[in-house]
Amino acid sequence: MPDLGSLYRELQQSFNARPCDLKKCGTILAQLKIGLVQAGLLVPHGEINPKDLEIARDILEIGAFWSIRSKDIPSFDRYFSQLQTFYNDYGPLLSKSPREYPIRGLNLIRLLTQNRIADFHTTLESLPLPADSLTSNPYISHPINLERWLMEGSYSKVWNAREEAPAEEYKFFVDSLMGTIRNEIASCEETAYESLPLKDAATLLFFTSQSELLTFAKQRGWQVNISSGTITFARKGEEKMEIPKEKLITANLQYARELEQIV
Repeated sequence: MPDLGSLYRELQQSFNARPCDLKKCGTILAQLKIGLVQAGLLVPHGEINPKDLEIARDILEIGAFWSIRSKDIPSFDRYFSQLQTFYNDYGPLLSKSPREYPIRGLNLIRLLTQNRIADFHTTLESLPLPADSLTSNPYISHPINLERWLMEGSYSKVWNAREEAPAEEYKFFVDSLMGTIRNEIASCEETAYESLPLKDAATLLFFTSQSELLTFAKQRGWQVNISSGTITFARKGEEKMEIPKEKLITANLQYARELEQIV
């Protein structure tokens, strides 16, 4: 496309604007991906000008960040998949991208939010970094710490990690993790308690405002008494399990008779 360069510059301006124009970025990205396909740069093969490859890589990287800012995880997955060719196959031919490891780190946290722990470790081991330098890279050490704290059950550290995120986009996935953690804690509360003071429930669930707690309580079907300041948990009826005594006795007697015959 003859206007590929102008669209690329327009994308950069829109993406770097404060605030970022997400709608305009999405429109331009759709046009640029068509242009990359027509230019043979979306799935490159053969001998291609390295400068063109770097521009294509930059467009896809902006698309990956745009996806997170737009809260579109399937779109992020597609952009990350397309970037693998540029990072792995053409990596030695291109200049190093400052966005590569922030995007790789975002992918690691995405795997954590989906509870894909095995994929997380496989991806971590395949990174083109020496094992002893993983923790020195802030974009990689952040998801490593999150995974360790999740396994330890140190949820308060996961909560505090939001403010220590190496990039703004990381906070989206940390918030997603906290949503999963809150549901796990809520299930434990429903089993362990009949009711709790609102303040204690908010503390246990890492809510900073009562309105957030009330919204969450409504989603869980909890009964809230504002005047007494308590939450009563909805208990599911316990299922009664009947033991088939007569069948067990008959079966045991049959086994006993068969054993006597064998002996």
